[in-house]
Amino acid sequence: MKKITILASAAAAFMFSFTTPDAGTWKADASHSNINFSIVHLGISDVDGSFKKFDAKFTSSKEDFTDAVFEFTADINSISTNDEKRDGHLKSPDFFDAAKFATITFKSKTVKKVADKKYKIIGELTMHGVTKLIDLDAIIASGTNPMSKKAVVGVRISGSLNRSTFGIAATMPATMLSEEVAIKGSAEFGKE
Repeated sequence: MKKITILASAAAAFMFSFTTPDAGTWKADASHSNINFSIVHLGISDVDGSFKKFDAKFTSSKEDFTDAVFEFTADINSISTNDEKRDGHLKSPDFFDAAKFATITFKSKTVKKVADKKYKIIGELTMHGVTKLIDLDAIIASGTNPMSKKAVVGVRISGSLNRSTFGIAATMPATMLSEEVAIKGSAEFGKE
């Protein structure tokens, strides 16, 4: 019985060492990450889109991630709504004006744990030359990749923003495009 208890304790310690993230910088694995948005068109249908090129990373020294600093950059020219004509229009001065404002950036200011794996992330989003604080709901979990045996951290975020406060299609009425834009993303991070 004593031998089984010792073996069980050793196995638990071994597993825990792989699921507790180390302090340092973590970078998103692009092939297992995405950032998406959705806006209501004419009050009746959703138009969904994503950014195909983006970078995300975070630094943290605490196991509960409450000291984490998340940073994200998306390339406006990689916007995709599955319609080339619409994508071109979104890059124009009518919307994002990619020639003048090539990226969207986000940097967290606070990360607060609200329950088990649930967090509230507040940070500065810069888009179209305008910077505003936004709140994001997040689920943060860590584990071990069974193939590589390396520690991984998963972050899923959701939230919304008002497009016209960022000067995006500010002259377009809400009856055409909703003011609220839903944001949803998921990223799998590995140690840099």
